[in-house]
Amino acid sequence: MKKYAGCDRVATFYCLVMVLLFGAAPSLSKADESDLYDFLWLDPDKKVYVLQNKVYRKENTFYANAGYLMDLSSNYTSGKGFRVGAGYYISEEWGVELMYQSYSNTNNDAYKALQQVNGSVPFIRKYNKVYGAMGVWSPFYGKINTFNKIIYFDWSFGLGAGKVETESNKDTVSSPSTADRFAKESYTGILAKTALRVHITKKVHLNIEYMRTTINAPGPTINNRVSSGSWRGHSDAIIGIGYSF
Repeated sequence: MKKYAGCDRVATFYCLVMVLLFGAAPSLSKADESDLYDFLWLDPDKKVYVLQNKVYRKENTFYANAGYLMDLSSNYTSGKGFRVGAGYYISEEWGVELMYQSYSNTNNDAYKALQQVNGSVPFIRKYNKVYGAMGVWSPFYGKINTFNKIIYFDWSFGLGAGKVETESNKDTVSSPSTADRFAKESYTGILAKTALRVHITKKVHLNIEYMRTTINAPGPTINNRVSSGSWRGHSDAIIGIGYSF
């Protein structure tokens, strides 16, 4: 049950991204507009520069995004929330961004089934907040012709670091005689994302993101022995609206 519930959510998000990517593949272009082709078979001295007209430029622009997020990683909780971000593009390809994510978590059917079957409680680490900064690289742009309308988009990648606030029941989950209790935690995390910016107007765009947060955190405490920390990842899908100025 854990596996299929997670797969449904991941598959839904990936299907949306794949439709956009493969539909745009014929017109996918690198942001560098000075592509050079050598036609040696025609004339060794002739060079042809191919210019891709870019309608929506990012250089020296600010932007702000706000969106709804869905947790793709948790097996026993359903996490939802919102994400806001603001950034500045130094050039067409490079920018910086500040971001903030807040979560609301509820126990899902897998958690309830586990309690009903054997009365046990699983180890859970809930994400409450994530905030930080990252560098953004936007090497690709493209366009899709659908229903006689051309839709333009940018495809970017981000990498940075930030603060991750969580809570877990690691200290009580292995003790049946102790009431389940969640303690607040705080970690420094590695933030990575990939995003599609689909342009609606010159200023407004649809924002679709896949966000990955990685922290070094311990597992549950067993027989009063604290487990060593290990790298643990957390994934979110975000869809929202952005504004550039």
